[in-house]
Amino acid sequence: MKLNPASILTVTWIALGALATARAGAQTEAAPVQLETYTVFSNRVALQEPVSTFAAPISALVYEPQVDVQARSFAEGQADVSIRGGTFENTGFTVGALPIYDPQTGHYSAELPISSYMLGAPEVRVGGEHAATGFNSTAGGVVYAWRPIHTGGAVSVGMGGDDLARGEIYTGFLAKEKIGGFSVGADASVASARGDGTRKWKDTNGVARDSGFDFQRVSGRVQVANAVSQTDIAAGYQDKDFGWPNLYAARPTTALRYEREELQTKLFVVNNRTELGADGDFVQGGAYYRGHRDHYSIPLLGANSYHQTLVRGAAFDGRQTIVPGTAVKYASGLISDDLDSNSLNKGHFMSRTQVYGSLAAEQTVALSDTRDLVMSAGTRYDDSNRDSSELSPIASVELRQEKAGLRRLYLSYDESTQLPSYTALNSAAGGLFGGNPNLPRATSQNLELGAELAAAAWTVQSAVFYRQDDNLNDYIFDPTGALGTSRTAAAVGLDTLGFEAFVRYSQARFDLLAGYTYLHKADNYQAPRNGSFYALNYAEHRLTVGGVGRLGAGFELRVDNEFRRQADNALRREGADNVLSAAGLFYQVPGVKGLTLNAQVENVWDTAFQEVPLVPSSGLTWSTGATYVW
Repeated sequence: MKLNPASILTVTWIALGALATARAGAQTEAAPVQLETYTVFSNRVALQEPVSTFAAPISALVYEPQVDVQARSFAEGQADVSIRGGTFENTGFTVGALPIYDPQTGHYSAELPISSYMLGAPEVRVGGEHAATGFNSTAGGVVYAWRPIHTGGAVSVGMGGDDLARGEIYTGFLAKEKIGGFSVGADASVASARGDGTRKWKDTNGVARDSGFDFQRVSGRVQVANAVSQTDIAAGYQDKDFGWPNLYAARPTTALRYEREELQTKLFVVNNRTELGADGDFVQGGAYYRGHRDHYSIPLLGANSYHQTLVRGAAFDGRQTIVPGTAVKYASGLISDDLDSNSLNKGHFMSRTQVYGSLAAEQTVALSDTRDLVMSAGTRYDDSNRDSSELSPIASVELRQEKAGLRRLYLSYDESTQLPSYTALNSAAGGLFGGNPNLPRATSQNLELGAELAAAAWTVQSAVFYRQDDNLNDYIFDPTGALGTSRTAAAVGLDTLGFEAFVRYSQARFDLLAGYTYLHKADNYQAPRNGSFYALNYAEHRLTVGGVGRLGAGFELRVDNEFRRQADNALRREGADNVLSAAGLFYQVPGVKGLTLNAQVENVWDTAFQEVPLVPSSGLTWSTGATYVW
């Protein structure tokens, strides 16, 4: 399915021009403005849309304080999502009640062909909450809820450097008449983007290469809802074609090699959430089908790999009060997958079924009218037809307060487990990516102490944690050549000590956002000289600072920054420190309610920092655009 970005841009610019002309006589006060609700995808970052392409679920995570997005090219092209120093395969993604995952590799777990206009802000779950409801991920997870549908919509277009052109049209309709007490709505989105990319070079054969990309996405949804229940039936399709030097198969001893991927992802989802009372009780559940095709190639080597995965899943979770002060929390799921590949066929199996379930008791003791002590304890069960089962305890004690100041103080302990992906299990031992069919189930233990504060315009969240990973799946490189591959999957041990904090300060004229993460790791890798592409590719210190300034007269300035000091890594080039900045100026057009013009730039300083070792960074990217919301 191929859409023409130029056509989308042309039609949309004509439509926006006509609207501006038709409504030119209207008057608008020169007062501070904010982006319309439709276009706000997260309140923990300043910039809401990417520069290089249309907004995707991963877009709001790039400057998210609790998430480290390690991009190849730009985040929406290919990027690894890491939480609390875990690897790209330790992070889970959940939509509603459903854990959506890619069994071939965690590189593709964030390929969710759903418009950001349909999803709520990403919620980062860690510790016991993730251990209870996540799936096949040990460090943390990103959870998206389905947005309620309203009559209205948005059109967003942009064009910029390197022949960039992007656009998305979203529209929603909610019927005025209810059926049996339920409202019925539907929404749909079409998005497209293309460009030549920021990296151009000649390969070892003297052939000119660029990092061009061509993306399309179509998604739609029907929603049936009332005051306590919401059912969403959604479908999405995404097509991505892009190239990048050293995309995956980089080695320290070789020059830049052009690598290319073509990805097609389809997703069908049904999900229901029902609120059960004022105590926070609820139940949600659903089912999904995900198909993903991947054609990965290295033209210089004549390498071509074709993979197709199919995943069917069903899951539910909830909370139910038994008697006042006592509740149970539960979750369960069944995930089945199949792999068809011309290269990932050296393992023991090509299909797998996994089941999980968790059950915990929660006791609330009232200490005063505004203060409660909440204690929770339970266990989680994970099993597979291809591996052994595992029981994992989950426990926490928490002080909650309703008054200003300290709102929450908690101590928790949890364990979680994970099975390796097919790329790690089924790659040939001597191929580009050395596999190991006997990789065991990974286990993780996490102990943390955290607090949340709120007073006037301030909100603060912080936590200190210690996580111990056993049989963690990492990809390592031996510089002595003993491994003979670009990287080899290995089960390693890793201890991580961390501290994280997030602060938000909001006033009528501006918002300030800041996050800080400190990580220290101790590993037991097979040899001191082995280089790690993922588990030891992390920032010891990472600071995010963002701001929104409502300047008046229709102008708004949004800025996001990331300052990082990277841990030593034998594979890394281009230094260990980096400052990544993005900025956007937005202008609400007088007389045209809902029309905003923008100019944005990404990687303001044009740094060459390698977010993944040996993979060139994306250069400075700029675009101008317009968004109309109705």
